[in-house]
Amino acid sequence: MAPRALLDNARAVRWAVGVGAAVLVALGIVLLFLLAQATNNRELYEQNYGRLFVLNVLVAGFLLAVILWIGLRLASRLRRGKFGSRLLVKLAAIFALVGIIPGMLIYVVSYQFVSRSIESWFDVKVEGALDAGLSLGRTTLDTLSNDFANKTRAAAAQLADLPDSTAPLALERLREQLSAVDVVLWSNSGQVIASAGQSRFQLSPERPTAQQLRTARMQRSMALVEGLEDLTPAGTTHARVKALAVVPAASVGLLAEPRFLQAVQPLPAALVANALAVQEANREYQERALGRQGLRRMYIGTLTLSLFLAVFGAVLLAIVLGNQLARPLLLLAAGVREVAEGDLSPKPVLQGKDELGGLTRSFADMTQQLADARSAVEKSMDQVDAARANLQTILDNLTAGVIVLDAQGRIQASNPGASRILHAQLADHEGQPLAGLRGMDSFAQAVQQQFDDFMGERRRQGADHWQQSFELNVAAAGNTGTAQAHILTLVARGAAMPGGARLLVLDDISEIVSAQRAQAWGEVARRLAHEIKNPLTPIQLSAERLEMKLAGKLQAPEQALLTKAVHTIVDQVDAMKRLVNEFRDYARLPAAQLQPVDLNALIGEVLQLYAREGDATSGAAQIPVQTELEARCPPILGDVQQLRQVIHNLLQNAQDATEGRAHREVVVKTQWNEAGRRVRLIVQDSGSGFPDNILKRAFEPYVTTKPKGTGLGLAVVKKISDEHGARIDLQNRSENGVIQGAQVSLSFGVAA
Repeated sequence: MAPRALLDNARAVRWAVGVGAAVLVALGIVLLFLLAQATNNRELYEQNYGRLFVLNVLVAGFLLAVILWIGLRLASRLRRGKFGSRLLVKLAAIFALVGIIPGMLIYVVSYQFVSRSIESWFDVKVEGALDAGLSLGRTTLDTLSNDFANKTRAAAAQLADLPDSTAPLALERLREQLSAVDVVLWSNSGQVIASAGQSRFQLSPERPTAQQLRTARMQRSMALVEGLEDLTPAGTTHARVKALAVVPAASVGLLAEPRFLQAVQPLPAALVANALAVQEANREYQERALGRQGLRRMYIGTLTLSLFLAVFGAVLLAIVLGNQLARPLLLLAAGVREVAEGDLSPKPVLQGKDELGGLTRSFADMTQQLADARSAVEKSMDQVDAARANLQTILDNLTAGVIVLDAQGRIQASNPGASRILHAQLADHEGQPLAGLRGMDSFAQAVQQQFDDFMGERRRQGADHWQQSFELNVAAAGNTGTAQAHILTLVARGAAMPGGARLLVLDDISEIVSAQRAQAWGEVARRLAHEIKNPLTPIQLSAERLEMKLAGKLQAPEQALLTKAVHTIVDQVDAMKRLVNEFRDYARLPAAQLQPVDLNALIGEVLQLYAREGDATSGAAQIPVQTELEARCPPILGDVQQLRQVIHNLLQNAQDATEGRAHREVVVKTQWNEAGRRVRLIVQDSGSGFPDNILKRAFEPYVTTKPKGTGLGLAVVKKISDEHGARIDLQNRSENGVIQGAQVSLSFGVAA
């Protein structure tokens, strides 16, 4: 997944999980707080414990479901091998262990503490102390009640002989005597006879019950404690001791109605508080003792539920925090993987202020810098490639040959011009010594020697290159598959390159040298024609005049000698004139008028002339001429007269070369090279071929193998081919090392 998609997905999941976790944690905290409050208030605890427990269980269950869902998602990511799953699981596990292990430790300690604390509450000594305190309080109250009852009975004895009319004064005195808050004298029927204290202001004071009157009549007095159960809102009570005693009626008579004296005295506040505290403590102790197991289960359940909430919250928080921590790392990892794959597009960043957010921003900046650097490098590489392509195009189209050699003379690189000049595919011999090429031994040694001398001179004088001309005899395969010998005149220049490489530049000046030679021979021929032709006519005329003057004046032998000498002079002058005319024709060869020419038709016309000559004469003309003309040859650009002269010269040379041979045959061929768009004229003979010294200079004037030849035939052919922009090749035909004849070929360009 791309970093931006990962960031968007993580942001959505983070918001959803974060909001849900926050809500659940807040709800859990509120429920725990309410549960703690209910635990402190027993009545509230008993009323709401069940509902609170169920709500906490639901929250814990929901948290557990969320944790299981997240765990399943992590397991699914891990099973699919999704990037970053192991890191996220590892971080979540670390945070979860950090939260769970301390929580479990606290739970175990708290469980033991709560369990043993509850048991310690119900110790036998505590229960005995509470019983003793309760008994002590009861005994104290009974003592106070009995003592107050005895005092009330004694006070009642003082009212035995007192009439009802004077009773109020006496009751007031008795109230002060008894330290009572209220004193009432009751009749037997429950009517108030007199009162003193609080009851005096009441319309109908609370009268004793029949049971209380009966008990007092039987025991002469009684006392009871009232108000211990009536607590006021302020936490106080109106506890009091009420005493009821029978007033003796000795002076009234047996038939007189008995009277009862009632006195009320408040109990001490401290005594009442202590008694109530002991009573309340004993009551709660007894209640809790009866619900000991339930109370223990409640506390342990609350503790366990709190543990679950804490653990689930810790796990959920661990996952959220782990995801929060892993998210920038995953973002960086995904970005690194994309960068490794070559994707330097802008990377997403985190806006947090922590170090990881800063790391993502630094990584994004680095990626942008890499992208800019790669763009710059690509731009530079494009420029380098363009420059290399331009340089390669220049090298490929250079007429000069370029060869890169190492220090040992091995070919490292070359251009097509070098292959064309040396007539060898140098690209197929890269890594091989130049001397390993056919016919290149002496040339390679000379070049190596020049480089060695140049390196030494460079160190001494700082020379930057060397230059030397060479004459090289190379052999190349022609269209017929036979070897063609070429004499090349080369100008070689050498220079040192970085890394120890050596640059060799070759220029083929063979054509230039040949043109210079042809021009020089033309100039020689023109001058010879001018210098020789002028005295020939006077010589011929003088000889003829001498013969005419001496005719009839000499003896027969002398006349015969004179006639023979004059005839010889005239014949030799004619021969000299013909030679001079040939020199003149070679020197004054007119410029070619190029136009479309059907080479096959032109050959046919020339061969018709040779056929008529064969019918009229014998000898050389009788040598058969075979033709192999390719009908697909298109018209070429040429001068008809000059091309006719070329064909005639080549056929004449071929027939002359086959004289005296057992197998005499001349073959004329035309070939069409569609790829190069060239038409080739080939003339083959079955003669003895050319010697090596003649083959190297065959196209120079006055170079011939014929005893009567002038050596201008091939020179004229070469000059006409140059005028037509044709390439001319001369070679010996051989088979199994035996020369079978010679071959001359010319390659012409076709008409547009």
